[in-house]
Amino acid sequence: MVNRPDYKPDEIAARLPSKQAIWKESWRMFRSNRPALVSLIVVIILFSVAFLGPLVWPFESAVRQTISDRLQPPSSQYWFGTDNLGRDLFSRIVNGARTSLTLGFAPTSISMFFGMLLGSAAAFFGKWVENLIMRLVDMIQCIPSVLLMLMIVAITGPGLRNAIIALSITGIPGSIRYVRALVLDISERDFIEAAKACGTKSIVIMYKHILKNAVGPLVLGFVSSISGMIMAGAALSFLGVGVQPPYPEWGFMIAGAREFLQRAPHLLFVPGIMIVIAALCFNLVGDGLRDVLDPRLRR
Repeated sequence: MVNRPDYKPDEIAARLPSKQAIWKESWRMFRSNRPALVSLIVVIILFSVAFLGPLVWPFESAVRQTISDRLQPPSSQYWFGTDNLGRDLFSRIVNGARTSLTLGFAPTSISMFFGMLLGSAAAFFGKWVENLIMRLVDMIQCIPSVLLMLMIVAITGPGLRNAIIALSITGIPGSIRYVRALVLDISERDFIEAAKACGTKSIVIMYKHILKNAVGPLVLGFVSSISGMIMAGAALSFLGVGVQPPYPEWGFMIAGAREFLQRAPHLLFVPGIMIVIAALCFNLVGDGLRDVLDPRLRR
């Protein structure tokens, strides 16, 4: 028989790594992923441009028309050139960053919030609760996402607020399925069975044991979904049912540049590149967070 040392609870707690050590190790792992680190820097720059840029390049500079300078190529005066109405493209990109990031973050937050409520309820309580929620999800997902967004916008009308509503409703079913699968996976683990055997209340188990252990995957799912929402919001604006003029938005700027592609290709390439960079960087940051938050990927 193997003699094992008996540790007291205080000794066991002393041997566990501190929160500061865990944060340092997580940051070291994330920093070792160069693409994710560079993408995080780009995301920080995008947020800085979105919320601090309009203080330097105000909204008036993005809508000011100078017809004599229309379709100017990039120069020292106009860094990104001008559009067909002589508006400074750089100012429009800066002011449009806030709108595009809002279309990425707001619907993702709303859909993830309802996904957490309904998905966790469906997985934990089961029976008729799960059947009711999942059948509603199946009904919504029977409609193609693009068609559903267009239907909602057609009913509510175009605009930023209605575009957020359409994107949120479209994203809720996927969030419910994601959270349900996550909660089902955690509910089958031994410490959940032990908590149930001890007579712990269901609400306590849900909050203290399941949701706390699901924070990492939920953060990962949230960050990874932002890129898809940014592109979906740009698609709505491109079709003319999203953000309306005079407010600048990257997708709407691409739509207005189609007829000037041969004469002024920068009108199409600049906002298109910004959409690609934003979506790619959020995806790479999500990959870096996956390596940090998933203990199975730790080396």
